[in-house]
Amino acid sequence: MTDQNNSLAISLFSEIFMTDQLARSRLSKVLPKGMELSHFTVLNHLSHVNGERSPAQLARSFSVTRGAMSNTLSKLEAAGHVHIRPDWDDARRKFVAISPSGKRACEAALTAISPSVAVLVSELGVDKVRAVLPILRELRVRLSEEP
Repeated sequence: MTDQNNSLAISLFSEIFMTDQLARSRLSKVLPKGMELSHFTVLNHLSHVNGERSPAQLARSFSVTRGAMSNTLSKLEAAGHVHIRPDWDDARRKFVAISPSGKRACEAALTAISPSVAVLVSELGVDKVRAVLPILRELRVRLSEEP
């Protein structure tokens, strides 16, 4: 990699890291009381998938440890936002599904964060946002592949 490409890569990741930090901070401030960003992201994910997911699948989807996912799922289950059941064929495994309460909590969170996100999209411009989405998706896909 040339020095110029190396510098470009460092600039790209610096912007991504700072953007991630600022986005997390902004969204965390407007989420409904008691909801953490990790709770919202799991509920939002589960609300868009058909059927159940195992804790291990969820951990892989979010690139977190099984322990971290287990902690998040325990809190969501205590709040009544997810149902966790054993795998009937293998008692060592579990499956997670969003509950009706979880769907309502996810909708409330989306309602809470939507104005802040809408303002950003408006300020940036819809065309710029549409243009950058395919690049961000490709970057996410490439980063999710094993090195």
